[in-house]
Amino acid sequence: MPFGPRRRTVTTLVGDIAVGSDHPVVVQSMTNTDTADVPGTVAQVAALAAAGSQLVRVTVNNDASAAAVPAIVERLASVGIDVPIVGDFHYNGHLLLAKYPETARALAKYRINPGNVGGKRRDEHFRTIVQIAIDNAKPVRIGVNWGSLDQDLLTSMMDENAARPDPADARDIYIEAMLESALRSATLAEETGLAHDRIIISAKVSGVNDLVDVYRLLAARCDYPLHLGLTEAGLGMKGIVSSTAGLSILLSEGIGDTIRVSLTPKPGGDRTEEVLVAQQILQSLGLRSFTPQVTSCPGCGRTTSTFFQHMAEDIQTYLREQMPVWRATYPGVVEMKVAVMGCIVNGPGESKHANIGISLPGTFEDPKAPVYVDGKLAVTLKGDNIVPEFLILLDNYVERTYGTNRGVIGSVTAGV
Repeated sequence: MPFGPRRRTVTTLVGDIAVGSDHPVVVQSMTNTDTADVPGTVAQVAALAAAGSQLVRVTVNNDASAAAVPAIVERLASVGIDVPIVGDFHYNGHLLLAKYPETARALAKYRINPGNVGGKRRDEHFRTIVQIAIDNAKPVRIGVNWGSLDQDLLTSMMDENAARPDPADARDIYIEAMLESALRSATLAEETGLAHDRIIISAKVSGVNDLVDVYRLLAARCDYPLHLGLTEAGLGMKGIVSSTAGLSILLSEGIGDTIRVSLTPKPGGDRTEEVLVAQQILQSLGLRSFTPQVTSCPGCGRTTSTFFQHMAEDIQTYLREQMPVWRATYPGVVEMKVAVMGCIVNGPGESKHANIGISLPGTFEDPKAPVYVDGKLAVTLKGDNIVPEFLILLDNYVERTYGTNRGVIGSVTAGV
């Protein structure tokens, strides 16, 4: 790991996924379907799992959604999808889990927000959920949210702060209340009988600086595995940049065991985008590898043609499309680096640094495209079939380098 050491010393199993300690950071996501819509929810979970989400959370907010969970898990299993399903509970989780024992058994983890588990009977309802988790050998995520913080606790701490001769800033009290809520709830869960290694904690906010401050303090005060993420990252570029900024700071300090990028999708947008962004954050930091990476230049006046831009996009898409097969067939292929450059200035150099790279001709340059393999010039492509010819070279390189029959394919130019 190129950054600070991981600070968690506890491992929590969610299904067969290990979270915490020195295990790889886990990527998770959440459906936005009506959970009672079994076919729709199954389809979205399948898509998220195919994109690489290792845990998928579903809303369980009423009788219909609770009753649907076992059918969802069963249908997923019938098509070979064993991604752990996490139940997201607010307000009435103690009632639904007690009323639907098959759902309590089918879920791999319960998420509880201690700020809204039942008003004056909060501790009682919280204990009920925890006891059901104990009875079914399930872990619990205690998920405190900035927008739904325990108001009794917050009011008490604000009043106490106001009475001090030198009161602290209200933001600091808010953050302290979040930490207090999470850690008090974890203590209550353990007093109820939940094992220390069956607890994951999150304390999610919507601002980058707040996120960093909260998790630095939380990491210093406990050894539970921590789930990271902005609670409402936002739409499009704003959500991606904010999530990347906050998560990268914390992950580089060794803080965080599981992450979610909570993007607001465009109408009809692809829910799997949040999974791909989370993966790219981890891969860019060098913490995990999910798919071969394409290095490509931004273009300039030397590359007035958009050919190289289309080629870079086509190759990245091709790599992602191949990954479901390649991941199982070619161990290590996720580490591969591919370069698609637009002119002679940096093209050959970047191509040499990649496992396989191509330097396309810029404006007024000779119409030829040298291909470099493991730092050496292998072949020069010309004509109208550069893209399909390069993809053949790429396939050959993958088979020769990562395949079980390595070295069987002879020349890198085979098939060109």
